[in-house]
Amino acid sequence: MQVLIDEASIIQRQRRWVNVHSKYLSYTRRMRRLFILGLVSLSSCGDLSVLDNLEPGNELVVVTRNGPTTYYLGADEPAGFDYELVRAFAKAEDMSLRVKVAFTLEEVFETLQRGEAHVAAAGLTQSTERDQLFESTQSYLDQQPVVVYKAGQYKPRSIEDLTDLDIVIMQGSQHAIRLNLLRELNPAVRWRVLETAESSAVMSAINRGEADVALLDSGEFSMQQRLYPRVAKAFELQTTLNTVWYLGSDPRAGEWRKKANDFLSAAKSDGTLKRAEQAYFGNVAYASRIESFTFQRAVRTKLPKWQPLIEKVAHEFRLDWRLLAAISYQESHWNPAAKSPTGVRGMMMLTRPTATEMGVTDRLDAEQSLHGGARFLRSLLRRLPNDIDDPDRTWMALAAYNVGMAHLEEARRLTEGNGGDPHLWQDVRQHLPALQDPAIYPQLRHGFARGEEAVTYVDNIRHYFATLQLQDIPNNGVAPPIDLTALTSTANALSRWTPLSL
Repeated sequence: MQVLIDEASIIQRQRRWVNVHSKYLSYTRRMRRLFILGLVSLSSCGDLSVLDNLEPGNELVVVTRNGPTTYYLGADEPAGFDYELVRAFAKAEDMSLRVKVAFTLEEVFETLQRGEAHVAAAGLTQSTERDQLFESTQSYLDQQPVVVYKAGQYKPRSIEDLTDLDIVIMQGSQHAIRLNLLRELNPAVRWRVLETAESSAVMSAINRGEADVALLDSGEFSMQQRLYPRVAKAFELQTTLNTVWYLGSDPRAGEWRKKANDFLSAAKSDGTLKRAEQAYFGNVAYASRIESFTFQRAVRTKLPKWQPLIEKVAHEFRLDWRLLAAISYQESHWNPAAKSPTGVRGMMMLTRPTATEMGVTDRLDAEQSLHGGARFLRSLLRRLPNDIDDPDRTWMALAAYNVGMAHLEEARRLTEGNGGDPHLWQDVRQHLPALQDPAIYPQLRHGFARGEEAVTYVDNIRHYFATLQLQDIPNNGVAPPIDLTALTSTANALSRWTPLSL
């Protein structure tokens, strides 16, 4: 299925051309080209023809926003919880997908209103006001509004404690409505609106001490806490936020609402929605703030030394380098001389038999250790049944890396015997601790295994891996459109500037 990104990505590439330190003539030529491109981009807006093409084989246009829970450019392809769902919807309807990126929540709905998109899939919570203007689907994710603060600072515990605090929210969010209701109970409640559609900007403001508290959706807070471990939950508001898609102002919106609801119902029943939730939200509850803080410090101080080597080895074995980095951090905290009381050693903490099997002659050599660990993980991935799909396949291979393939298979058999799905990591995860239960393990062919340890092992790696992925989002995001007025003013100023040398 073809996926297209709108003109914003083209503008992003053009922005990178701009460098005030470039040679004068080259710079001005680039500015002229960028100005022309901007005019062309503006003239392409307002294409109302997209609404005429909602048929199989045609194009489904989706408007979303850039962020870890919605849509972002990953290492190899676009990713994001909402993106994964809407891509599956387009595939189910035999349509190609085109993504339009909005940079505010208002822009999301303006795009719908202008008829420039069929669907808005942007982590949108349902409201009466929005429902009066647009058709909405059934809820596919339930969240709660949470009040967050910086750990070590004043922690409010109730609505009454919000008096005279500096509260911030995202522009266009539904939290303003909730705060207005809270103000009826507590007239001293005041808040500011940050001109952003990014929950990361709100988290950053709290982390830097630029505000006392903030209101966020629980899902976005959980995701962003990996990057801002000092930001903690103060309390939840006792209400449920229904996350929905909104449909454009198309006469056939009602028909497509039914199609979308049928898809979402099927996604709930066949496990598609559950797998997407686990991929993007499933491991956030397992990570402590202390672990997150320690890991981020290691990313700043240790990872730069080892990242080129990790990337090289990961490329050789067709692995995501961030996954290999997460495994090696879990194993040794990126210490090539690490040693455990049981005798495993090196960056990837290989046992002597495993090292020999993988061709490693010196476990303390970082490159050899990474090679051996990557080769071992790749062999485990191959040994798993072909009908286990990613990301479950990767999580199970990691569990086998820790506890052994034989024990993993016994956990899968226990899962199936108890009515679970042996192909889903979340189900297998629940049964791994049984491998150390005295009432169960004596009956197993391979006996006792530290199943709880394997669960923690995978949870930690997932957390580190996700954190590294999130840190790449700012580098891979889609840049907002350029202010052409400011751009031309800069160009005119530069045309009067005479550099010291050309």
